[in-house]
Parts: sequence; structure tokens; C-alpha cells
Amino acid sequence: MRSRSNSGVKLDNYARIIQKSILKFQDPVTGLFSASKHAPHAWVRDNLYSLQAVWGLALAYRKHADLDEDKSKSYELEQSVVKCMRSLLQCMMRQVEKLELFKTSLSPNDCLHAKYNRKTCGTVVGDQEWGHLQLDATGLYVLMLAQMTASGFEIIYTLDEVDFVQNLVFYISCAFRTPDYGIWERGDKTNHGVPELNASSVGMCKAALEAIDEINLFGAGGGPQSVIHVTPDEKALCQAILQSLLPRESNSKEVDAGLLSVIGYPAFAVNDDQMVKLTREEIVDKLQGRYGCARFLRDGYKTALEDSSRLHYELAELKVFENIECEWPLFWSYLFLDGIFNNNKQQVIEYREAMGELLVLVDGVRCVPELYAVPADKVELEKATPKSQDRVPLGKLPHLWGHSLYLLGQLLWDGFLAPGEIDPLNRRFATAPKPDVVVQVAIVAEEKSFQGMLKEKLGIHVETMDEADPIMVQPARVLTTVYSMLGKNKKLKLTGRPKNQIGVLGTSKLYIINGKTFAFTPNFLDQRDFYMSLDTDMLIDTMLTELQYLSTYWNMPGRPIITVPIHSGMLAENGENFKPNLIATLRKVQTGYLYGVRVHLGSLKSFLSTSCKTRLTFLETEVSPKPANNAFVKIYKENYDEGKVSYLAKTAFEFKAFHFLVFGEYCATSSQMSSNSLSLSEHQRFTYIFISFQALPHSMKICSRNPNTKGNLYIRLPSVNQCYLNLLSPKPIHELKPLSDILITKILIFLWQDVSSKQLNANVLVHRLHESMFLWEQADILNYLYMHKGPDWDTEIDGEPGVTVVDLIEELYDKAGQQGNWMVVRQMTGLLQKRVSGLSQSITDLLIRQKQVTVGLPQEPKEFTITRPMPADELHNVIAESFGDDTDMAVLTQEIIMYLAMFIRASPALFTDLLRLRVGLIIQVMASELARHLACSGEEASTHLMNLSPFEMKQLILNVLSGKEFGVIKSGEMYFANPSLPLAFIFLLLHAFISETTSSSNSALIRETYYMQRKDLSGLISPPAWTQTQHSFDTQDVTSTPTSVRSVPGLSSPSTYMQFTGHKRGQWTRRRRIDGALNRVPHNFYTKIWRLLEKCYGLVIGEHHIPGYVTKEMTPGEIKFALLVENVLNHIPQPEYRQLVVEVLVVLALLAETPRVRFLSDNINVDRVLVKASDMFYQDEMSDGAPDDILQKDPNTLVCNEFYDCAPSGPHGTMTYMSKAVATSFSEYFPEYVGDCSIS
Repeated sequence: MRSRSNSGVKLDNYARIIQKSILKFQDPVTGLFSASKHAPHAWVRDNLYSLQAVWGLALAYRKHADLDEDKSKSYELEQSVVKCMRSLLQCMMRQVEKLELFKTSLSPNDCLHAKYNRKTCGTVVGDQEWGHLQLDATGLYVLMLAQMTASGFEIIYTLDEVDFVQNLVFYISCAFRTPDYGIWERGDKTNHGVPELNASSVGMCKAALEAIDEINLFGAGGGPQSVIHVTPDEKALCQAILQSLLPRESNSKEVDAGLLSVIGYPAFAVNDDQMVKLTREEIVDKLQGRYGCARFLRDGYKTALEDSSRLHYELAELKVFENIECEWPLFWSYLFLDGIFNNNKQQVIEYREAMGELLVLVDGVRCVPELYAVPADKVELEKATPKSQDRVPLGKLPHLWGHSLYLLGQLLWDGFLAPGEIDPLNRRFATAPKPDVVVQVAIVAEEKSFQGMLKEKLGIHVETMDEADPIMVQPARVLTTVYSMLGKNKKLKLTGRPKNQIGVLGTSKLYIINGKTFAFTPNFLDQRDFYMSLDTDMLIDTMLTELQYLSTYWNMPGRPIITVPIHSGMLAENGENFKPNLIATLRKVQTGYLYGVRVHLGSLKSFLSTSCKTRLTFLETEVSPKPANNAFVKIYKENYDEGKVSYLAKTAFEFKAFHFLVFGEYCATSSQMSSNSLSLSEHQRFTYIFISFQALPHSMKICSRNPNTKGNLYIRLPSVNQCYLNLLSPKPIHELKPLSDILITKILIFLWQDVSSKQLNANVLVHRLHESMFLWEQADILNYLYMHKGPDWDTEIDGEPGVTVVDLIEELYDKAGQQGNWMVVRQMTGLLQKRVSGLSQSITDLLIRQKQVTVGLPQEPKEFTITRPMPADELHNVIAESFGDDTDMAVLTQEIIMYLAMFIRASPALFTDLLRLRVGLIIQVMASELARHLACSGEEASTHLMNLSPFEMKQLILNVLSGKEFGVIKSGEMYFANPSLPLAFIFLLLHAFISETTSSSNSALIRETYYMQRKDLSGLISPPAWTQTQHSFDTQDVTSTPTSVRSVPGLSSPSTYMQFTGHKRGQWTRRRRIDGALNRVPHNFYTKIWRLLEKCYGLVIGEHHIPGYVTKEMTPGEIKFALLVENVLNHIPQPEYRQLVVEVLVVLALLAETPRVRFLSDNINVDRVLVKASDMFYQDEMSDGAPDDILQKDPNTLVCNEFYDCAPSGPHGTMTYMSKAVATSFSEYFPEYVGDCSIS
């Protein structure tokens, strides 16, 4: 008999332990593990962790085998692992139809099951009978499949299985926006079956996506078809969301020991070393005990006080489990492994020795138990002195999950394995510092003339599309379509990757497809996307944001490359130069730095050797390359932009010459109309009338100082209602008073009325549509036709059949975008029901940072709160239902959500202490700010708001969020705008025999349909009434003066106010309005309210009640508790009053910090305290001789109007009076004397 080496003997001992404590639970037929020998269920997660020690031992035998029998043991152990992994694969493949549904629905009812029958691989629980949606389990499977394949194990056998795994990648790639039941299978910790976004699930799926990318599932012998592909943006999204969640686990769990699997082995999902340390410290400080770590705070599982007959806990029951949570040795196994991977010997020794004291002897083997619990007779003692009582082991013995990880750690500690052998993909180096990223910028001119302009103006030599050969430049939508072919399988009925857009990380690589190299332009440069891409200033701003995003999240070999096409939309109005912002940005790119990001300007050809390249092998086939090539050609043709026929007349903006006198054209027009089939009565004969306004001298003055007109009588002037943000110079410029929207309608609208039916004649409208030169008129006619004839009505315009209303709307949308008429653009966008492709992701970006979003107007019952990430279709339906027929507001809501997401990614500090973003209220404040600075009516402010360019809209939101003052200019200068209508020359086609009154009433017919849908924002400026029985705060005079926010009724002049109060009128009202609309609260506000509720029966705010017993269910740091309080505050519709309520609550919270106040045996009515504070203010101001006109009270709220405009601090500040009101309201709870001070 041959002698054995010492290592061989030790390995045999490990083999004996693993056989008796782990492998004996493996089913001989399926290879699945159950929790006990006779248990019928096999959990996916538990099976994967049970395999860890078996996999590690197989690798150890492979490495140290010195006899043939050792090699045979290695093979036997490998096959045990492969058998289990393949059985789990079979279990999931039997539910392939559910996987296909889940890719689009994200519904818990369509998810893969998390446990199966150990003997049959079938399901064991119904779809709705258990929390099956556990993305961390599926992510762990994909992660271990990648690691085991990389270690040499052959698990996948066929291309059908490869396609299924590819679709598993699509399944877990939505983890960043999918609430699930998490690692503990319960979702919300109350165990009421409510899924939530869990950091452990997001982290495990992120690790899986990074690990499986570019892995050949057939191993060394595989071909191009067996390679798995993952788009980099999905990995980056998971990373961003994970970083924003940590160190929390979810809304209901402020800390969770399950995160140890994310910050350490097996996921290593966190890239920030400081965040890893912070999360570990939080777990150890808050959850660690003498026997391991609790899963999370107030975990009642298997405690002596838990009622196991009930599936869910009562609302206030969780408090009873405080300080007696069961402690799990499992988490010390994680910390044991964590010390090994971090080379922290002290940590390894500490937890290895601690684990040794917790092991329980079973069948001659020392095993890790599931948990340690406090005995029933020692519960009260443990509550009185936490961690003082001895505990007893309960639950499964051995606990395969914890026991397997412990044995894996022992194999590593004894030197049988190196960390790199169980982590062949080197995930353990996730926190290693990365080199600085240099972003390559390649500019491509769409026309030869643009190439010459850039060379002349900037000295930049750029390529045209043709000169970029052999690199082909395509828009990102082509890449999206290409990726949609990935994972398709007819036999399994898998449709491949959902058509989600490819982000900037994906388009920053070069792709090799069928031997050709492709570069793709980013989505934000695609003019076929949402209208924001039509604004050059917005494109530049977005590009700067994306460059910073690239430099932060790029982690692939090679440098990222952004391909920027230069097209006609970037030209200035004279057509002879590019827009100033574009020129300035290109100059900065030439310097090598752009807003802190290292950039390098060059040509596509020069970047071939330094760029990251990806070969899309799934489009290749060794048997027949031709079909794949044809498929790509088909994709290219589907996304190719062909020239479109224009059916609408050129607008005044487009004419190269514009004649002062056009009476001659009337003859031609009349002749043409007579020759048409239209039968025109005498009432329907029209003439052109030249009308001159006060704008004429102004326009002639502009004409006289414009040297570039060269005889061209058409002058580019801004739209009459166009306004611009002037952030540097806030002084308003008062020039020509703009014509009101109603007056424009009366003067300019062309009426074609069928007198007999009192309806507009559709055929005559179509004819007028073809001839009209004004964008606004074309928009109104199309809106009328859309509402009364439908989108698919054949207009037969210009004698061409098959031209529908929608076709014409598309054309007008393009024209308005080119001319910068943003009101028409937004109106046409609403009619076309266009969607922002990244809206769902923007909502997710806000939600995962604990910011809920509401859509709809606050005074309406349709305001909807978005509390979870949604699929794109569902999200757009919610927005549409919130606004009903008001498509303009629905479009504006999408736009604002996109900007809020941009800000929270780039400047999260703007959202500090904000929990819920109410888009309707934000729109209200934006309109109010415009009205305040322009000194205009609410109706005019609504017009100004809708006519802002996307970039200006974004800047306005930024200033509202930051609270900065800003100025708005109503432009009268030609260099400010892209006009749709010259002010100097207005030609009106009127009925020759109809009076002005009749004409103006008829003119409303076309616009009536539009305006009955779009609610006037003037109504938004005045907040609605409080509740029917409660408060009302009227701010109807919000626009009285340019510097005021609100007029105080009866105040004769601003100087009177300034003389008495000593501060700028409206300053604090504006501040409270903005903070209230944004739901901004002070730091630690919700924690203080939690402590206040511990000392009273509850808080009454308006008609709503926050009960004190919620503190028994929720902890102070829970987001869930903060949202509960926020929900009550959001029932206050007017922002100013809401903010005063917040201030009162801050003062009331001081009661909780007063040791002498033990408990207030009553509900606290917050409104009464506020009214009392206002009354005290009123009495003091009256005593000081304040004029009556600034001390009027609102009859419903009983709050003095001037109280809203008081500074918080100072002798006459709101906090002073609120403190007095609290002291007098609760005087019976205070001692009469405190030291030498008397309470008065």
C-alpha cells in the first residue's frame, strides 16, 4: 500500500466531513440538496451555498492529488457539483415561459421559482402562494456558473442552454429597478408579502453580470456562439443603485447582515473601499452578538415570542422582538472568509476561534447550527440587559449554508486552496484603484461644408461619414436593434433581449460585426428620440454630464470613445457659423480637459488602436455566415432615415424673402381657390390685410442695424411670448410689451367656417393647412383635425392620398424643432404620444435614492405616487391617466422627471432631506417664479413656461431646487430666439363681412379643443383650498410686482412694507413656497418626529392622524417611517402652510428631548399650535403699531398672512412664536420652576 502525504490525509478528513455533513443531503437522482434528509423542498440559494465546500474540495484534490484515487475523488466531487448545477438549470428551464414574460412585466407572478421539488425538479408552491421573486438567488446561480466554468467545470452542454443562460442575464439585468422578496424571502420586514428594492439582490445581480460577461460557457473548446454578452450600462446602473442604497438594505431594513455576501465573498460587488468598510462596521456594531449576527433589527424569526401559527406580524408587533433577535453563526462564516480575502489575519483568527466555540457535534462531526435563540424564561432578562443571557442552538443542524462556507474557509486557512482558485475571475480586486479615464472624442461632419467650417473657425480637422471608412458610423438605435437578436431561440420561444436603449457606456465602444468595425453615436444625440435632442444647448449640457458618467463608471480595457456628429441643426441662425455654445465647448475639448474630465480630440481612425472593441459573435455562424449578414442589413435598412416629402408650406421662418405688400397674392389665391373643387360662398371669400403694430418701428430699427440682411426683407425675430433665463444678470429688461395669447389668437387665426353647420370645414382646413406660413396656425389646425377626425384620417393634402393627420403632425414636429418653437414642439409631442426612452430609468434613479415621485396636479384626485420602478408602458399609462386629456402637461412631466434624474445623478446634495418629489407642485412653483419675475399674469406665465427651450427649462428647475434668485428676459432682440412669427408684419386672412366680435368668437373654435385639454397654469400659481373643512390660503396676488411673491391685501405700497418690516417683501414666503413644494425638511427631521411620537398618543395634522404606536413597528432610521410622515404632510396642498407645519413639528420635537417631559397623555393637534403662534405674532405686531393692512388673517386658516413672510429666527421670527405657543399649550407638563427660572 502506497504511503499518503500529510496533505492527502488532511484532504481525506475534509472529504469525510463533507460527505457526512453535506453530501448525504444530496438527492441521488437529481443531485439537489434539501435542508434535511427527508425534506421535499430544494432552495436555489441554499443549494448553491451548499456546493461551496464541495467545489472547493474538488479543486483542492485536483491541485494536491498524488495518487490515482485522489484524482478519482476530484472527479467524483466535480460531478456532484455539475449534477446539482445542471439540475438547477433544468428546474429553471422548465419555467422558460415565465422567464420570457418577466422580461417585460417584472411581475412577481411571472418570476422563476426560488425552490423546487428535490426529487422531480418540479414546482412545489403556487405562483401567488409564496414570495418567489428572489433575484439574489438567480444572480448567485449565474455568478457561480461563471466562476465554476472559469475554474474548468463543464456545466452547459448545448446551444439551447446557452440561449437560456443568456436570457437569465436579461432576467437579472433589471434587478436595479425590481423590488423583490430578498435574501430572507419576506420583502418588507413586517412579512406582509410586500416586495421592496433590496441592496443584497442588486449587488448579487451586479456581480453576476460582471462575472458572466464574455464567458464562453463551453469552456476552452467553445466557439463564438457559446459566448455570453452583457451590455455595460446595465452593470453600471446596478453599481450606481447599490452605492446609493448602502449601507442600508432596503426601505424597511436600515441594516442587514445579508449584505456581507455582497461586500465580500462571493459577490465582491462594491467598488468603493470606504463603503465596504462602512457597511461592515454598521453590521458589526448594530447586529453582532455573542453567537453571531442578527439578520436585521427586530427580526422575530424563531424567537420565543414569535407566534409561528401566523405567517405575518401585526403592525405594532415588531417592537417586542427588540434586543432578543436570534443570532446566526452563518455571518461569522462570511466574516471569516472576508478576513482571508482581505489578508486580515487578526480578523481571521478572531472569527475562526469564535466559530469553533459555536459548533455542535452531530454524528461525529462538529457542525454549524442555523441560529442561537434566547430561551423563553430569559427573554425579559435579555431585554433588560442585552447580550447578557446564554442562548441555545435552534433550527437546522447542520445549517448547510453556513456550514459549507465555514468549511470553505477552513480549506483556505489550511492552504489547500488559494483565494484565486475559488475566484478565478478576480472579483476580489473590485476595490483596487483604477487608472484615470481619458475619454476620446471623435467629431464626424455630416456634410463636407461643415468640415470646412470647423477647419476655418477652430482649426479642427474632422472626418466626414465617408472618410471614416473602414469604420461605419450608426446611431445608437441600430445597436439596440442588433442586441435584440441576442438570445433568440425559436425552440424555447425566447425573443431575445428586450429593446431597451443602449446607454452611453455601450455606445462608447467599437463593435466588430461580421468583420466590419462600427462606431455608434450616443442616444442623447439621436434626433429621432424625444424633442430634448433638438436643442443644441441641451445636447451640450447632456454631453458634459455623460462625459462625467463615463469617467466614473468606465472599467473596461481600452479607452471610451464618444462619436459626435455635426449636423445642420447645430448651425446658428445665419447658417454661416455654428452656435456659440458648441464653438466654446469644442475649444475646451481642444485643451484636453472638459469640466474636470480628461478628453482627447481626434479622428475615428486614430482611435482604432486605443479604443475598447467588442466582437458581437452572436451574429456570426460558421455554417452559414450569409443569413446573419442579411439580418444585419435588414436592421440597418429599418433604422435608415430616408428623405421625407413635405406637405406643409414653408413657414415665415423658412422664407428667404418676405414681401411687405402681398395684395397681389390675394388674386392668385382667390383664383386658385376658385379652381379647386371647394365650393366657396360669398361669406368664404378672403383677402389679405396688412396690419401694422407698434412693433414696426422696433423691427425697422433692428433692420437698420443688421448689416447681414443683404436686401432680405425677412428679419428673424423671436416669438412674441418667448422668454429667456438670464442667470448672470437678474435685472428684468422692459421693452415691447408682448401681445397676449388671446390677442394673438384674435388677430392671427384663419377661420374657415361652414356657416350652415356652425362647424369648421375639414377640407377647407386642410387646404389652409397646406398654404399656411405660420407654425402656430398649422399646429392649431392639426390639433383640431386630430381631435375631430382622428389621427389616421386621410387628409389627401395637395391631392396626395394616404397622408394622415399623424404624418402631418410628424412633419410639423420636425419643423418646429428646427425653428425652436418649443410650445408647438411640446403640443405635437403630446399628440404623437412620444415617450422619453429613458423615462423608466430616470424614475428608478430617483426611487433608489429614496425619492418617491408623484405625477399629476395636487389639487386633483388623480395625483399618483410612484413608489416602485415600473416598466415603460405602465409608467406612461400612469402619467397619461394623471393628466387626462391634458397631453401638454403629461409631456412636460416626462421632461421634468428626466431633469430631476440628471440632477440627482450629478448633484445629489440638491435633494438632501427630500423624500418625495411632487412634479405637479414643482411645475406650479416654476410658473409662480416666472410670473413673479416677469410681472405677468398666470395665463402669460403658463405660455412662457411652455415656450422655454429644454435647456432653459432645466436651468429653471435647477434654480428652483437650489433656491437661487434669477432673472427672466422677455426678449426683443433678434439674436435671442428662433421665431415662428415676425412681429413687424402680421398678415390676417379675415372674412370680409364678419365683424371683429364674431371673428374673435369663431377663432376660438380651433383652439377651443386645445385649451380645454391644457389647463391654464395660472390656476397653479394660486394654491387650492386646504380641505373642505380645514384651511385655505390664498395667494391670488402673486404677480403684483416684479419683486414680490405675494401681495398682502390692503398694503398700499412696497415701501410701506419695507419701512415697517425691514426686509424684502415676499422673501420668506417664496422660500417657504419652494421648500414646501419640494417637500424639504430639516436634517434628522423624521428621527426627531419618531422620538416625539414615543412620548404621545399621536399627531393630528389637518384631518389626518399619525398614531404613536408606529414606533413599535418601525425604527427611527427607517425610510418607511419617513414616508409615513411625508404622506400625511403631502395632504396639505399649499406649500407655504406645509412648511409652517414642518417648523411647528421641529419645535414640538424638542419636547422629546426634555427629560422632565415623560409622556403627553393626548394627541398633539399641530394646527392649533400653529394658529396660537400666529395669534401671538398678531398681538405683538398690533402692540408695536403695525398697520392693519399687513396683519389681515386668512378666514379659513386663521393664520396671519404676514406670518408666512417672517424669518424663522429673531425676536419676531416664526420659531420664537412657535416656541411660546408650545410652552403655553403644554404648560401642565412642565415644572413650575426650573432652577431659578420661572416658566411663563
